[in-house]
Amino acid sequence: MSLAALLTPARRDFLVSALRYGVAGVFNTLVGFSIILALDLGLRLDPHLANAVGYAIGICVSFVLSKLFVFKARKTARSAPARYVVAVAAAFALNQGVLTLAKLVLPTGPLWSVAAQGSAAVSYTAALFVLSHFWVFAHAPSGGEDA
Repeated sequence: MSLAALLTPARRDFLVSALRYGVAGVFNTLVGFSIILALDLGLRLDPHLANAVGYAIGICVSFVLSKLFVFKARKTARSAPARYVVAVAAAFALNQGVLTLAKLVLPTGPLWSVAAQGSAAVSYTAALFVLSHFWVFAHAPSGGEDA
């Protein structure tokens, strides 16, 4: 079986979306972290408030980048913003579960804390991508945009 036969249009779409998702994620991280630092260090806002504002803006930027850049070839349902909020919440719940589990099974220490946080972050990123690809920004039915 040739590589061309393995790379079906659906698989190609998935891989291109994953690559774009990574690029958008780097940009979104830079934007969100810059806002956090500007509010925390520049305006001397409470660090927790600065973090919350940065993440809130980051979620909005992430949605826009996903809609316009990552999944741009798709006609999505009008329910995409609400679905995105649900997907973010589900991905974050998974993140917290993975973090809790990792902290229970890994030894203590700074390196292990980094490993736990890293595994939680990877679970969040992967879950949000899969939910976005197959549900939030899935192709709308041809009959309309209400799906």
